[in-house]
Amino acid sequence: MDRLKDRRVVVTGAAAGIGRAVVGRFLAEGAHVVAVVRKSADVAALEVEGARVVVGDVSRFETAERAVADACLAYGGLDCYIANAGLWDFHKRVEAQSSEELGQAFGEIFGVNVLGALYGARAALGALRVSGGSVVVTGSNACFLAGGGGALYTASKFALRGLVMQLAKEFAPEVRVNGVAPGATNTGISGPAALGQREREMNADASRMDAMRHHMLLGRVSEPEEHAALYVTLAARDEAPYVTGAMLVSDGGLTISV
Repeated sequence: MDRLKDRRVVVTGAAAGIGRAVVGRFLAEGAHVVAVVRKSADVAALEVEGARVVVGDVSRFETAERAVADACLAYGGLDCYIANAGLWDFHKRVEAQSSEELGQAFGEIFGVNVLGALYGARAALGALRVSGGSVVVTGSNACFLAGGGGALYTASKFALRGLVMQLAKEFAPEVRVNGVAPGATNTGISGPAALGQREREMNADASRMDAMRHHMLLGRVSEPEEHAALYVTLAARDEAPYVTGAMLVSDGGLTISV
C-alpha cells in the first residue's frame, strides 16, 4: 500500500462519502493529506486518521488558497488537488422553483460544483507546475446523461466536464487535469439551502436508494470506497502519466444501460 508514498494532496468535501473514502485510501497509500471540510465538527475525526484539516467554503477562493498554502508549508509542495466537494438538488424540477429559488440555488450549486473546482485548480496551479502534478475532480454520471438530478445539478456536472477538458488544454504539458464520474453511491450528499435541502442526505431515503439500484447493471448501489482506486491511479506519479482531459466513469454500467 505505497502507491502514493509521500505524495502531497488536498481533498475537498472530505468529511464524508467519497471524499472521506479518498482521504482514508490516500493515507493508507502513504500520501500526506490536507482535508477540506465545511464544519468544524468534522476536524477531530480526520486529524485522528492522520490528515491536516482546513475548514472553509469551497465556493470562496480563500479556502482553496489556505488549503494549498497549508500543504506547501507542512509538506514542502503539492502533487494533487482533488476537487470533490459537491451539492445535489434531489431532482428538484424547474417548475417547482420560484425565480428567486432558481437564482439562489444556481449560485449555491455552481459555486460548489464548478467554481469550487475552478478556484482549487487556480490556487494549486503554481505548486502543481513545480511538482508536475495533477488536478482531479469528482464528476458524476450526470456529466454525460440527464436524469441524475434536476436541471441545476445536471448543468453543473456538464459544466464540470467541460472545465476538465479546457483546463487540461490550458495547464498542459506540466499539469494533468482529469475527473472520476461515480454513479449511484451510498453517500450523504446534501443540497442547496435555497431549496431547503442543506440538511437533507441522499442516502437517508431508502426508497430512493432502492430505485437507484434497479438502474445499475451491477444490481446495487456502490459504496464510496469502490471509487477511491481511480483517484489513486490519477494522483500517482507513474500510473496514468499520459491521461489528461479524461473523465473516468465508475457508475456500475449506468451510462450504457439507459
